[in-house]
Amino acid sequence: MNQEPLAVLMRPKTIKEVIGQQHLVGKDKIIYNLVSHKRLFSMIFYGKPGIGKTTLAMAIVEELGVPYRLLNATINNKKDFDVVIEEAKMYHGMVVLMDEIHRLNKDKQDLLLPYLENGLITLIGMTTSNPYHKINPAIRSRTQIFELKELTEEDIVTGLKRATKSSYLKDIKIEEKALQKIAILSSGDMRNAYNLLEMAYYSSKDGNVTEELLTTINSKPVFFHDKDSDGHYDVISAFQKSIRGSDVNASLYYLARLIEAEDLDSIYRRMTVIAYEDIGLANPNMGPRVDACINACERLGLPEARIPLSVMVVDLALSPKSNSAHVALDKALEDIEAGKSGSIPNHIKTPAIGYKYPHDYPHAFVKQQYLPDTLINRKYYQPKETSKYERDLKKVYEAIEKMSK
Repeated sequence: MNQEPLAVLMRPKTIKEVIGQQHLVGKDKIIYNLVSHKRLFSMIFYGKPGIGKTTLAMAIVEELGVPYRLLNATINNKKDFDVVIEEAKMYHGMVVLMDEIHRLNKDKQDLLLPYLENGLITLIGMTTSNPYHKINPAIRSRTQIFELKELTEEDIVTGLKRATKSSYLKDIKIEEKALQKIAILSSGDMRNAYNLLEMAYYSSKDGNVTEELLTTINSKPVFFHDKDSDGHYDVISAFQKSIRGSDVNASLYYLARLIEAEDLDSIYRRMTVIAYEDIGLANPNMGPRVDACINACERLGLPEARIPLSVMVVDLALSPKSNSAHVALDKALEDIEAGKSGSIPNHIKTPAIGYKYPHDYPHAFVKQQYLPDTLINRKYYQPKETSKYERDLKKVYEAIEKMSK
């Protein structure tokens, strides 16, 4: 039995029916004005699954009444592309809606580019990947790129209510609480929301969709986390920035998202760099403690690994912070890259001539030059006072400076 899903049946025919994306389709916004002027250019829509990329593309071509073909950069072969180009010549122009455009290979790209150039084909691409990173520059330079925003729970409920009033779900009965439940479970994915509503309707005895019924079908919200996507790197970035900002609750939330994706490797790498980049000399024991946590997690595996990870992330988030060490090194690297190297003083070369061995002097210190002549008195390290440990280092640092004068 081949029956179109509700998500397809509910697809808007005009941009006014599009749910969300008001920054593009709202009155006097970009897409709204393009359609009003009956003018179309090649473009790429990107964003998370189920937020309306294909829906918007279809609404545009349907409203404009232009010939179009829907292709998938992965599934459709070169022969399919050849057929579309011949059709475009017959119609004196055609719109090609291309899903997963970031996977367009060189052969297909080379086939399309000349026709994009002369206007025979207008391309509307759809992708969940960031086109600035994933799409070939040759295609990217010939298109305008628009990011579609995530749908809110209110947007999802609007779409669901529209479906319940359609002819596709006859005599459906559903309370507001159940609509809200679907919106929460779908996590901003309209396609998933429609699928859940449709399954609940047909799996019910009398078309009565309840919260209890929805829970038996799906008790866990949709979670989009592609390890190769920008969303994945956004979560990692948010994880580190939350710890750096000492927001323990946000840190635990992003840790939970990474654990849900079972991406322990990213957690390990990020905690390790945080221990040295963001905490550093404010709490120098943190590096070895992170290593101990990683070892424990490797022995335990998931789900138990979440326990030492929770302890470690709380500790990292609430630890005093200092980036003074790596900032100091970066300044030294900048000098070297700028050509400020200078000659090493003779008394600390090999063999050393005139070198004074510090351990032969009181406090294991003796005044002598270490930096090249061109960098004498250059200061890279600027101590911070975010922890007792670095305050103590500062005292030693200042005492050595005094003895060096």
